[in-house]
Amino acid sequence: MTQHTDLPSDLLPTTVREFFAAHIVRDADTASSFLAEDAVIVDQDETFRGREETYAFLRDAGSEFEYTTEQIGAHRVDDAHWVVTVRLEGTFPGGVAELDYRFALQDDGIAELVIANHPA
Repeated sequence: MTQHTDLPSDLLPTTVREFFAAHIVRDADTASSFLAEDAVIVDQDETFRGREETYAFLRDAGSEFEYTTEQIGAHRVDDAHWVVTVRLEGTFPGGVAELDYRFALQDDGIAELVIANHPA
């Protein structure tokens, strides 16, 4: 059964909440510690697999721009799937973007993270 509810960040699973907090401040070491060994990250149709590739993505993503990140929504899909919606504002082309971070959890880690444009 799918439940779509807006949640404050303190009601997200600890793994998602702490990963996201580290990712926002660009702390790749801490953020990557929440990923499963064989984690997959998909960002705008580019796929990163395993410890080395996902770490490099977390370290380098968006580093050429200055921007702020604000959580504007979150919901639980089921026990293993969660979505956090963020609004980015900054020096990248277009200046504003709303993105969904779709988390798939397995055991105590993030098995998959898909980052995609939030539907208008």
